[in-house]
Amino acid sequence: MKRLIFILLGVVFGIVMYKSETASWFRIFEMFNFQSFHMYGFIGSALVVGVVGIQIFKRTEMKSLEGKEMDLTPKAKSIPRYLIGGTFFGLGWALVGACPGPIFVLLGAGMFSIGIVIIGALVGTYLYGILRSKLPH
Repeated sequence: MKRLIFILLGVVFGIVMYKSETASWFRIFEMFNFQSFHMYGFIGSALVVGVVGIQIFKRTEMKSLEGKEMDLTPKAKSIPRYLIGGTFFGLGWALVGACPGPIFVLLGAGMFSIGIVIIGALVGTYLYGILRSKLPH
């Protein structure tokens, strides 16, 4: 039952993304050209929700759905890690016109050609898993 709540929240989030046009290539294009505040507002509100959520987790010592302690230790900071990862993420976002969240929203909206992008994202994730030990972290 608990997992069903998260599935429903994901569906609601997808509907909000679609209706607010944050999955729209045009809105993403506007954002990268600094022509509209629309996407920055959506991303900023997501950032605020994330920060508040993490603070709640830390202060109340919440447990996972399985009842395990959640480990929120910070990752090691390194310039190559964020520079290389951010470059690949940004290039993929710019080339596709969507980041990982909206690609599933676009698939749900009936844009089935985005399936190629989803397959590419899954292959990229798989390759990262294989090459992770050889990459700078």
